[in-house]
Amino acid sequence: METPRNPHAITERLREGLSRIGMAMRIDEWNRSKASGLNPTQLAILTLLEGRGADGLGVREIAAHLGVSQPTATDSINALERKACLKKRPEAGDRRAVRVVPTAEGLAILKASDTGDGLAATALGALDDREQEDLLLTLVKMIRRLQVAEAIPVQRMCVTCRHFSPFAHADAARPHHCHFVDAAFGQRDLRVDCRDHDEADPASRAATWDAFQAG
Repeated sequence: METPRNPHAITERLREGLSRIGMAMRIDEWNRSKASGLNPTQLAILTLLEGRGADGLGVREIAAHLGVSQPTATDSINALERKACLKKRPEAGDRRAVRVVPTAEGLAILKASDTGDGLAATALGALDDREQEDLLLTLVKMIRRLQVAEAIPVQRMCVTCRHFSPFAHADAARPHHCHFVDAAFGQRDLRVDCRDHDEADPASRAATWDAFQAG
């Protein structure tokens, strides 16, 4: 392993720490994959599709969200199709492209493999409520920075949703408002991947983020 130029820099130590957490999460993914009979990429595709509803996703979208090449995504999608875990249907207006949606069999496998425990869950459970909330806010900020840099696609977070109004209420416990369900909610309830997400336009996302940061 190459020695970092400045091993004492806090950013380098944080990166190393995140790498160790990522290692534990990969172990969890492999354990879950073995229980499901799928490999980690196939399981990740099913997990990604599970919350997308009947519209599904295109192959290019799947590849972008997983950070893999389109050929890699295509191979895994084809394997899942052979296992009857998903199905393809033509893209509206472009018969050369397809949308991918999970089948009932695929969703059943996904549900059976999700025990809710694992190394990462145990480590997170050791944090108190305030530590968990602080970590969530930190992750939201990091994910947004990656989005702005176009390193990852826009995620289905509250801060990128047109239904989200940050710090709309005086109640410190529940300062935010979701217009989709017309309800106030707190910092620890911020979503990183919401099924009801409706992506705001870039200007609105920037304005919402500024208001979120100012609050």
